[in-house]
Amino acid sequence: MSDTASGGLTFASLGSGSKGNATLVSDGETHLLVDCGFGLKETERRLARLGLHPRQLDAVLVTHEHGDHIRGVGPLARRHQVPVYLTPGTWLSGRLGELPHRHWITPQARFAVKGLSIDPITVPHDAREPVQFGIAGGGRRLGLLTDLGHPSAHVVEAFAGCDGLVLECNHDRRMLAEGPYPASLKRRVGGDWGHLANVQAAWLLQRLGLDRLQRIVCSHLSEHNNRPELALEALVPLLDGDDSRLRIAAQDDGLAWQTLG
Repeated sequence: MSDTASGGLTFASLGSGSKGNATLVSDGETHLLVDCGFGLKETERRLARLGLHPRQLDAVLVTHEHGDHIRGVGPLARRHQVPVYLTPGTWLSGRLGELPHRHWITPQARFAVKGLSIDPITVPHDAREPVQFGIAGGGRRLGLLTDLGHPSAHVVEAFAGCDGLVLECNHDRRMLAEGPYPASLKRRVGGDWGHLANVQAAWLLQRLGLDRLQRIVCSHLSEHNNRPELALEALVPLLDGDDSRLRIAAQDDGLAWQTLG
């Protein structure tokens, strides 16, 4: 495992976007994988790139049942006997197959996996029982916040006080409007139960407050309806032009280990 993940609360991305999403969170002893939207072999390859073997994972946390978040969950859990934590609604979608070690979670009910404390937080998204997560350890808190159609008051309250934030910047509204998607898909993506636009991410970030945030990661960028520079352009003004706290979680390369000190 990378030296950057040997102490404190750390996180990394295996990849983020419409083709697959997965995020690692660790305190150096407990290793969580949040979602697994890549096939088994690709997941193993991407984990190895970040210095982990699948059998080092203590749990997989599942946000919701869409394919870009669960494609590899079942195969990974079955091959490597990894416990999976998910809401009953996500399980009842019928898309995960047999899970040898399945644990129910309840939105807004905190639970722990070894040394990490986890808050599953309800978000507005077009899935059966979707959640996102606040994960705390070592006196630091990381918010994982993607796949939501609008920044509700509940979301603002639940994600306040984070030291790091993985934040959806799915689309640029103009690119979505002028892009190749059919009208029905444009309405879904841009609707209140779809995905956050760059401007909505900026609004949410402003409401959450910036003083405590050490790392802000733009994630779940659309391949067709966004560009990294547009996401950064939306957020940098909130940081007085200083982009040193900003990162991009890329679809192919993910994001290397980040430490919240």
